[in-house]
Amino acid sequence: MTPNNIEEAERLFVGVCGSVKKLKNYKVVLCPPFVYLDCLSRKLKTSLGAQDIFWESKGSYTGEISALMLKSLGVRYVIVGHSERRRDLDETDEMINKKIKTALKHKLKVIFCVGEERRDEGGDYLKFVKKELLSGLEKVARKDFKNVIIAYEPLWAISSQKNAQADTPENLFQMGVYIRRALFFRFGRTIAREVPILYGGSVNAKNARDFLEKGKAQGLLVGRASWNIKTFNAILESIN
Repeated sequence: MTPNNIEEAERLFVGVCGSVKKLKNYKVVLCPPFVYLDCLSRKLKTSLGAQDIFWESKGSYTGEISALMLKSLGVRYVIVGHSERRRDLDETDEMINKKIKTALKHKLKVIFCVGEERRDEGGDYLKFVKKELLSGLEKVARKDFKNVIIAYEPLWAISSQKNAQADTPENLFQMGVYIRRALFFRFGRTIAREVPILYGGSVNAKNARDFLEKGKAQGLLVGRASWNIKTFNAILESIN
């Protein structure tokens, strides 16, 4: 729920778009709150995404936003299963699976978030991430995986948490291997190899490049650091 008004949203949007034009070799997707999508879509100079979606395309679901509404505004991406929605709004794997299938049905690209709440020495967190991953992708057709992006964001690392600290590139690399292994046994070699994996969780200009180079992530899911043009642009410049 940031920023609090359309004027600030426009300022952030225009400032980031100005930097994006100067940089090469990567794609930037901006995902503002629903209420700003219409205004910002008219200023579109980069790809636009939404922070959530509802699993029905029409009907009497007060307060929800459908895939058709998003597409009418030029939205191409949608975040599904963000850890804050899982934790604070009790989103279940079943709900997330329905949202993913609806988004894919309407040809939206899904940024599907998975990640553990805490890390234990016994390794149970790996089973937790695997369950989130495979439950969310249950009965997703292989042909639709071209529109699936996995975002690994451990809840303990996201900057909204008290004492949050980013994961390490080394741990991210191992998690990436684990995720691809789980995808391989369920969906096959091609999907396991080609699905992009992003990292999210206290990303900043000092660690962004390492998550891509050492952690082998194909991209970043940036939260709090995107609220400030200078901070976010520093991340873009660090990985250009």
